[in-house]
Amino acid sequence: MTVLVPMRAALGFAATIFASFLSIGARAGDASPWQRDTHSAVQLLAGSRSGAVLLGGIAFQLQPGWKTYWRSPGDSGVPPRFDFSKSENIDAVTVLWPAPMKFDDGAGGHSLGYRDQFVLPLRIVAKNAEKPVTLRAYISYAVCEKLCIPVEATAELPFTSVASTEDSMLFAALDTVPKPANVGDPNPLTIRDVKRDGKSTVLVDVVSPDGKDVSLFVEGPTPDWGLPIPEPLNESPPGVKRFAFELEGVPPGTDPEGAALKLTLVGAERSYEFNINLY
Repeated sequence: MTVLVPMRAALGFAATIFASFLSIGARAGDASPWQRDTHSAVQLLAGSRSGAVLLGGIAFQLQPGWKTYWRSPGDSGVPPRFDFSKSENIDAVTVLWPAPMKFDDGAGGHSLGYRDQFVLPLRIVAKNAEKPVTLRAYISYAVCEKLCIPVEATAELPFTSVASTEDSMLFAALDTVPKPANVGDPNPLTIRDVKRDGKSTVLVDVVSPDGKDVSLFVEGPTPDWGLPIPEPLNESPPGVKRFAFELEGVPPGTDPEGAALKLTLVGAERSYEFNINLY
């Protein structure tokens, strides 16, 4: 089976509240039981059963003050990992990642991820649309306050409902996933230009509505790239907000010339993903 993995989101007193919080939204049939550890819980969500392409999700609940990581964790952290290989009648699963938040990692850098509660949507392709589908997931992630704790969980869920009670939650989660865009698109929030400044610096010019705050993240073509988080410059050309990042964290022996990079631009109300080639 092919697995494709390309993320708005006080002990003691909080424990009782947390346990009650986890029970909300757990509906028989369309959601698996919560898999809980001390500081977090996960469950699978099933959307409506219609055709060969299904919408599902992985719901996370984190205790107040705790966080977990995006697919690219930033200066520190561990990205979640998923294994769907034991599923039945499923050909491929693609994890869709909501726009992340940026956190101070406590060591002078920043990490990228999520707090509180959030859902990672799943695009699921069935092998045979007429046969039963069961999603089985092994989920490995880290939850962090001041220190990080590794968590492993397994869950399974059949897709049976013609009209799932989780559809509204899953579509709301889809709305938090950055939309594909191209450099120069005439959106209120967009990337106007990407260019090199010397051999090691990349400049990205961003346009945002009314000059609102935005965040920019960059990823290399493979997970072994560790490019730094772009930083906004104090001085930018008129009408744009300029970000810069260095070509650091490139795998040894790799020439970045022509590399396919992914830029994620996150605003207050919308976010976009841009695929570029570096020249």
